[in-house]
Amino acid sequence: MDDEYELKMSSLCQVIDANGRTVQVEIYTGGDNNWILEIVDDQNNSIIWDEQFKSDRGALDFLLMAIEKEGLDSLIDDAPTAEMPH
Repeated sequence: MDDEYELKMSSLCQVIDANGRTVQVEIYTGGDNNWILEIVDDQNNSIIWDEQFKSDRGALDFLLMAIEKEGLDSLIDDAPTAEMPH
């Protein structure tokens, strides 16, 4: 069985700068219509959320809301603590 699949990157991937820190926002899908949110910080540490999103826009909106509420430092200095809205 071939477990390889091609990732589709969202056009919403971007760099976010806040409070002197920078993260690369990666949003992608493996073709199953669920989107994965990953950020890579300025130290090349990667954080991938366990939850998947129904859309790439939903993933980005979630991240922007978490940054506004908790600050970028709280997301990249520790494991993600922001919970997805229900």
